[in-house]
Amino acid sequence: MFFDMTYVYFVIPAMLVALWAQIRVKSTYSKYSKVFNSRGITGADAARRVLDANGLSYIRIERVAGELTDHYDPKEDVIRLSEGVYGSASAAAVGIACHEAGHAVQHACEYLPAKIRSAIVPATKIGSTLSMILLPVGIILAALGYYYAVSIAYIGLIGYGVCALFQVVTLPTEFNASSRAMAAINQTELLTQDEQKGARKVLSAAALTYVAALFVSIMTILRFLIIISSVSGRRR
Repeated sequence: MFFDMTYVYFVIPAMLVALWAQIRVKSTYSKYSKVFNSRGITGADAARRVLDANGLSYIRIERVAGELTDHYDPKEDVIRLSEGVYGSASAAAVGIACHEAGHAVQHACEYLPAKIRSAIVPATKIGSTLSMILLPVGIILAALGYYYAVSIAYIGLIGYGVCALFQVVTLPTEFNASSRAMAAINQTELLTQDEQKGARKVLSAAALTYVAALFVSIMTILRFLIIISSVSGRRR
């Protein structure tokens, strides 16, 4: 896509916010991955306790390569914890592991936002592909004077909007998983009150990355609305 001032006004500020969120989550994780809990409970231990307490003993816990690559896979009934979380007894590791266990609990109790997010994954993939093709093609053709091309651009923008909708539904899903994690940590006394502060800060920082991603999508949608409107206006 060609460069224009809307990129400066909309996309660059949003990308800076996203960069700040990424830096914050990494720095917070780095800090509290060095704060070890007094009970010596590892991330894998913590996730196992939360799962068992909720009747989810059938869900496996595996180690996965990388940093902050932790995730819950509902199709295979497995929680995959990164190398720095699986065997670590840090406050950060316990918080992250319990967060992923929270996603498993959401799936088991059919938490509505999580169900919606899973349901729109296929539409999100289609929307992403369509937006990458139709947006630039529609804008370029409209700029060349083809009347129908504005409609093509708007269809592409709708596809991008589906991706933004996925991010909207992701927010309550992630916040709820963190809330479940902290409640489980407190109820089972996995961490002391002081140690819980570290886990909470790591999860709060991680949540900001999802907020930042949604902000980037919203600003991008606004940018393309302005571009399409401008191109459409010039052909009248």
